[in-house]
Amino acid sequence: MYTINNRIRYSEVDSSKELLLSSLLDYFQDCCTFESEELGIGVDYLAKKQAAWVLSSWQIEILRYPQFNETIRISTWPYGFKGFYGYRNFAACEENGAVIAKANSVWVFLDTAKMRPQRISGELVDAYHDAFREPLAGTWAERKITIPQSSDEKEPVPVVGYYIDTNHHMNNSKYIQVAMEYLPDDFKVTGLRAEYKKAAKLGDMICPAVSRENNNVTVLLSDREKNPYAVISFSSEMIRKTAGG
Repeated sequence: MYTINNRIRYSEVDSSKELLLSSLLDYFQDCCTFESEELGIGVDYLAKKQAAWVLSSWQIEILRYPQFNETIRISTWPYGFKGFYGYRNFAACEENGAVIAKANSVWVFLDTAKMRPQRISGELVDAYHDAFREPLAGTWAERKITIPQSSDEKEPVPVVGYYIDTNHHMNNSKYIQVAMEYLPDDFKVTGLRAEYKKAAKLGDMICPAVSRENNNVTVLLSDREKNPYAVISFSSEMIRKTAGG
């Protein structure tokens, strides 16, 4: 298990001083990136190997949003490799260890020269060997998200420079930021599922389509030809103050 401590910054909170969902996602991404760097298999290593880890899907459960100036602990660990898939959990905890958010994620190991999945190398398996832990307890949904048959189409959104990461694709959390713009004002996100289907690049246009049913909002982000970039499903439930693992 790899852990980092974070003090919630003013730049990471909303108007009610709660941590932004996009900031929480960035914490999770940063945590696993730092782990890879310390293991010697980080950004530069992967670039030399013409490889990359690409997020296929994740599911996040939020039990409480931390507040400005609060210190929280972010942890991550891999729990399985299969073919070209990697499986990883995340947890955000209070200083006393109580879990306030947790996540399950599925990653694809990509050959960036051929732009297709490749089997995870033995070198990577060996590097992560001591980091492996048991998966988080709980019931996690399937990787694929059902796309609603009817939805409300919105104006296209351009992919701008600050959306792009070191893989020269739109960063995972930026899709969530775009999708959140279509949530009702009174919608408190306590659950998130995201499935990534195709990488958006600088200059692309994203065409959102929004569907709401009860306490769920699904946002489909596609190109102009209706080919999906990502499907994001938000749920809203009563947030509990604290929760165990």
